[in-house]
Amino acid sequence: MTDFKRPDGRAHDQTRPISFTPGIAPHAHGSVLAKYGDTSVICAAMIEDRVPGWMMQQKVPGGWLSAEYSLLPYSTLDRKQRDIARGKLDGRTVEIQRLIGRALRAVVDLQKLPGMTLWIDCDVLQADGGTRTAAISGAYVAAKLAMQKLMAQGKIKADFFTDSVAAVSVGLWQGRTILDLNYVEDKDAEVDANIVLTGSGRFVEVQSSGEESTFSREDLDAMLELARKGVVEITTEQKKVL
Repeated sequence: MTDFKRPDGRAHDQTRPISFTPGIAPHAHGSVLAKYGDTSVICAAMIEDRVPGWMMQQKVPGGWLSAEYSLLPYSTLDRKQRDIARGKLDGRTVEIQRLIGRALRAVVDLQKLPGMTLWIDCDVLQADGGTRTAAISGAYVAAKLAMQKLMAQGKIKADFFTDSVAAVSVGLWQGRTILDLNYVEDKDAEVDANIVLTGSGRFVEVQSSGEESTFSREDLDAMLELARKGVVEITTEQKKVL
């Protein structure tokens, strides 16, 4: 791969600089500014002493976790109209916030949140590829910080996390497997995938599709191995904050 060059000069298996800065939203129970290179996402967690109506009606025990996601109007090159101005959520927003919720619920024991809802809000300040993966990784840190704060205050009795969770993008770009795609790579990738993994290395979700292209089993295996490598590095950064 000596003749292979990515737009920003990274090696094929190199992530962008990744960081999690805590305390970005002081009124939240836990918050971070998650950065994957030039992609920046505010992730905040708050716990409410109530559960959704459907849980009460069906008498479902435990608590719940729900996520919301948005691209702020100035996060992209062209202004992104707010969903409230359009009168409805667009399909991409719905897909991503459901993904964030599934990723976090995979590592949360909801029985340890009796009568409570853990809300995760992810707002993209700047989008340069990988907003959903940065949101998932940042959401975990924000939720963990919220749990630590409320445990110290005696409002939460036990650690409700069973593992950590993080996500990273991988893909095929100019015929090569690459890790953590930025926007330039993402828009021209032959294959784009978003991989969600726990800290112990178990898969939560694999989203992969050919962009007017196909890929082999060998390509998929190579991308999954790159994702494992990336998540190990992201998990290390998460632990530095926690």
